[in-house]
Amino acid sequence: MQRISPFLWFDNNAEEAINFYLHIFKNSKIIRSSRNPPGAPGPEGALLVSTIELDGQEITLMNGGPGHPLTDAISLTINCNNQEEVDHYWNKLLEGGGQEIACGWLKDKFGLCWQVTPTILPQLLSNPDKEKASRVMQAMMKMVKIDIKELMAAEAS
Repeated sequence: MQRISPFLWFDNNAEEAINFYLHIFKNSKIIRSSRNPPGAPGPEGALLVSTIELDGQEITLMNGGPGHPLTDAISLTINCNNQEEVDHYWNKLLEGGGQEIACGWLKDKFGLCWQVTPTILPQLLSNPDKEKASRVMQAMMKMVKIDIKELMAAEAS
């Protein structure tokens, strides 16, 4: 068990979200779940809380009811090794009604925000040559989904 992990409040669709995320991320599983017992504030037998593992990261999801919607103030970052991974996660997380935002950010159909980020991006942005880093930043600011080739071209120009 991780010492610190995200805990996400869903209205009543945490189980649907879990199935969606387990389908997208390889090496993922449900670690433990609890369902509403008789007399709980919610339908008996409905999912209450579940901890899942997505590629090694534990995340807990709860059906907490209305009143606390997910917000873009919190996002989960996926560090991608190449453009193929960026494209895969970007496209999968948008399925079923997700929304593109900007600069590698998107919101999935459940309202959870994700950053789909190539691992090379922080390296390019922290280049000691400030002009190169600035060109990369300017290129990234014009992107919705991150394009590694365009970032590399911006650095080289």
